[in-house]
Order: sequence, then structure tokens, then C-alpha cells
Amino acid sequence: AVVRNLETLRRDGILIMPSGAGYLACGINGAGRLPEPEDIKAYLDDFFAKRDGDLRGRRILVTAGGTREAIDPVRFIGNYSSGKMGFALADECAARGARVILVSGPVQLRTHYPVYRYFGVESAGEMFEAATSLFDDADAVIMAAAVADYTPEQVADRKIKREKTGDMSLHLKPTRDIAAHLGEMKKQHPGKVLVGFALETNDEQHNAEDKLNRKNLDFIVLNSLNDKGAGFRYDTNKISIIDRNGKKDYPLKSKAEVAADIVDHLAEVMKRE
Repeated sequence: AVVRNLETLRRDGILIMPSGAGYLACGINGAGRLPEPEDIKAYLDDFFAKRDGDLRGRRILVTAGGTREAIDPVRFIGNYSSGKMGFALADECAARGARVILVSGPVQLRTHYPVYRYFGVESAGEMFEAATSLFDDADAVIMAAAVADYTPEQVADRKIKREKTGDMSLHLKPTRDIAAHLGEMKKQHPGKVLVGFALETNDEQHNAEDKLNRKNLDFIVLNSLNDKGAGFRYDTNKISIIDRNGKKDYPLKSKAEVAADIVDHLAEVMKRE
């Protein structure tokens, strides 16, 4: 019950300080002690140091959620993205003083911190138009959205009837690649920072490094559907951050804690730019 209640608090955006370890009242040694006062102070100092403006005045564009590619007026092609990772990143950036520009596909979420501007979109095409048009206004872009790679060539203007159509084949065409396009735009604005995501099912590191280089990203966040508790719909994630200096692995954490790790890395990169 305690574990369940703590997880509810984490999902609601509450930061939970780890308990201390040692001799407990029940007579065993283990986790569960009240942390020592100096440990609590150090934890709070670190928390507020990060939120005391290391991104103050910066404008961060965050894309979140999935997209929907219409087949007819009532059906679409989509994916399992909940938007939780993107919204956690928007919250973390806003908490640390950034002006957040959030572009999101259809989700049932809200941020805990106010964002500077919000744009709701539906399709990959709309996400492309929003992200590219807002690029000049941003100092950094975190592309956490799960954007469809393909969209139907034709969209029916009426609901397709199974009884009349029988078997149905969909002809798909590629959507425009947002990360690649922003990577090209970045060549004219070298001071901007681009962060990509790679959700992989095989050859994870190779595919992520290839995407990092092809799309001119500053760093990429890799997570694998092979890792339990990571990926779509979970409240947790397990990531690696890859840049041109190497790879750093992180353990399974709540998405709020993962967002803090990603934004820590972003803040360090932005200091160097």
C-alpha cells in the first residue's frame, strides 16, 4: 500500500526523497529511516539549486505525445504514446526557469507548471508545421513526440463501410521528418541545441548513434521496448543519453526523475554553447 501510494504521488508530480537506511524500530537493518537532517538539507539545496534559474530566460521548445493520421472521418493510424515523457520534460524545464513552448499531439494531460505557449496538433503534418515555424523562437528543442513515419495517401471523406468495401488496402506515404529538417535548420543557427529521442526494439545503440549523426542532433535519449517498465504508457522509463562524447546509462526511474536527468544534460550543453 505504501509503495502504491508513493507511486500515486510521483505520478501527480510530487518529488519523493529516498528514505535513509540503517537500524529500524522493527529490529532489522534496511531502508525506511527518516533521513538525517544534513541529508535532507543537502537534498533540498540540490533541488532548489537546479530550480533557481539554470534555464532562466531560455526558451525551450518541447514536442510531446503521438500523432493521428486520418484514414476517414472516424478512423486513424496512431501509436501508444501517452505524452507523459514530453509533459514531464516541459514541467522540468518550466520549473527551472525556462519559457516553455509546448507542441503536443492529442493527450489527456496537463502540465503542473504554466507554459509560455501551448499548441495542440493532430497529425504529423501539423506537428511539422508547428515545430519548424517555432524553431527560430527557441534556444533548444526537445523532440519527445512520437510522430508517425507514414500517413495514408488518400483520406476518405466518408466513413468506409466494411459491408461495401470488403478487404481494404492502405497505401501509405512517408511523413516529413521533423528532426532531420530541424537538423538542417540548425546548420544556420549553430548555437541552438537539438535533443532527439530513439525508441528502439533492436540494435538500439547503433540505431541511436546513426540517428544522432544523420539528423545533426546534440544528443539523443535512447530507450528500448525490451526494457521492462520503459516506453509508451508507463509512468517509469529507463534511458541512455548518447552524444559525441559517449554514452551514459541511467537506471529505471519515474518519468519526472528521468526528465530531470535529461534537462541536467541539456543545461550543461547549453552552458557550452
